[in-house]
Amino acid sequence: MEPTVQDVPESSRYEIRDGERVLGHAAYRREGGNVVFTHTEIDPGSEGTGVGGKLVRGALDDVRSRGERVVAQCSFVRGWIGKHPEYGDLVEGASA
Repeated sequence: MEPTVQDVPESSRYEIRDGERVLGHAAYRREGGNVVFTHTEIDPGSEGTGVGGKLVRGALDDVRSRGERVVAQCSFVRGWIGKHPEYGDLVEGASA
């Protein structure tokens, strides 16, 4: 089964899950039309497997579908966007 990313608004985070098992999460807070990513954690057993990238991609795809913008306070999210310029337009302050 391929891990899936879902928004869990009651916990203010996106989670990546393999069935019932949470492999990682990206915490956020919403401010106006922005999603401020504050912290990302990946289960130690899943580090180095690409789960973090799948989590960020899924979260950013969801943000894009909602017409929101991103503030990447989290260094992992910021670094991932830096390596994937096709997501740079989501960053608050970037020219669209």
